[in-house]
Amino acid sequence: MADLTTTCQKKAGDFEERKKLRGEELVALGEAIKAISEISGASLAQTVKTASALVQLRTDAANPAQAQVARFLQREASSLNSRLLSALAERARADPMGKVKQMIEQLIVRLKDQAKEETTKKGWCDAEMSTNKATREEKSDAVSSLKAEIDELEAHISKLGEEIASLSGELTELDNATSEATSLRQKEEAKNEATVKEAKEGQDAVAKAVMVLKDFYAKAGQSTALLQSSELHGAPPVFGDEPYTGMQKAKGGVVAMLEVIESDFSRMEAEATASEAASKKEFESFVEESKITKAEKSKEVEHKTSSKQQKKSELITLQADLQGTQKELDAAEVYFEKLKPDCLDAGPSYQERKARREQEMKDLKEALEMLDAA
Repeated sequence: MADLTTTCQKKAGDFEERKKLRGEELVALGEAIKAISEISGASLAQTVKTASALVQLRTDAANPAQAQVARFLQREASSLNSRLLSALAERARADPMGKVKQMIEQLIVRLKDQAKEETTKKGWCDAEMSTNKATREEKSDAVSSLKAEIDELEAHISKLGEEIASLSGELTELDNATSEATSLRQKEEAKNEATVKEAKEGQDAVAKAVMVLKDFYAKAGQSTALLQSSELHGAPPVFGDEPYTGMQKAKGGVVAMLEVIESDFSRMEAEATASEAASKKEFESFVEESKITKAEKSKEVEHKTSSKQQKKSELITLQADLQGTQKELDAAEVYFEKLKPDCLDAGPSYQERKARREQEMKDLKEALEMLDAA
C-alpha cells in the first residue's frame, strides 16, 4: 500500500508540473499570436463575422495576391470558427508579403509543436487514466470481496458463540441431572436397606414366635395325654378324649398365620433386594452414559472455542487488509479527480481539436503556396 501511495503521489506531482508547464505554454502561445497579429485582446476576441468585415474594408488597399489570401483565410476562419485564421486574415493585406509569409510559417511551426505536445499529453493521459481505472476497479473489487468475507466470518463466529453457549448449557443440565440422580439413588438405597433390614428382623421375630408356639403346643399335648390316663374310672368327662392342641389345628391358626407373615417378610426382603440391584444397575448405567456424553460435549466445546479464536484472528487480519485496500482505493480516487480536469474532455474532444488543427495547418500551407505563386 505504501508503494502504491508513493507512486500515486509522484504521478500527481508530475501531473501538476505538466499542468503548470501547459498553462505557461498557453500563455506564451497567446503572446505569440498577439505579437503576430498586433491587435488588442478585445479585437482578438471579436467574432469571425466582425473580423471578416474589417478585412473587407482593407481589401482595396492591398495587392491582389494578398487580397486573395485574405479572402481565403477569412472564408476558412468562418468555416472553422478559427480565431487564429481570422486574425491572420486581418494582417494578410495590411502587412508586407514577406512578413505575412513569415507569420504563416511561424504559425505552422507553432501548430505542429502544439499537435506534438497534445499528442504526448494524450498518450500520457490515456496511460494514466487506463492504469488508474484498472487500479480503482481492482481495489473496488478487493474491498467488496473483503467485506463479504468479513461478513461471512463474523456470522460464523457468532454461530460458534451460540453453539458454545448451547453446549455449555447442556453440560450444566447434565451435571445437575447427575447430581439429582445421585441424591435420589442415595435416598433409594437407604430406603431399600431399611426395608431389607426390617424384613429380616420381622422374619427372625416371627420365626422365634412360631418356635415358641410349636414348643408350647407340643408340651401341652403331652400334658393332656397324661391327665387323661390318670382320671378315675367312671368319672364324668369334662373335655374330649384327644390331647389338647389349642387353636393350631383350626383353619388359620396362630402358627399358620405367623408362617404367612414370615413368608410376607421374606418376599418383602427379596423384592427390596431385587429393587436395589435394579436401581443400582440403572444408576450406574446412567452415570456412565453421562460421563461419556459430558466428555463428548466438553471436547466439542473445546474444539469450537479453539475454532472461534482462530476465526477471530482471521477476522483481525481481514479487517487490516480491508483498511489497507480501502486506503489504496481512496488514493486512486483522489488521483483520478486530479486527472479529470486535463484528461477528460470538457469541451471539444481530442479528435475534434486534432481535426481542426490539421485543417488550420492545411489552410496555412495553402495560403503560403498562394503567396509563393504570386
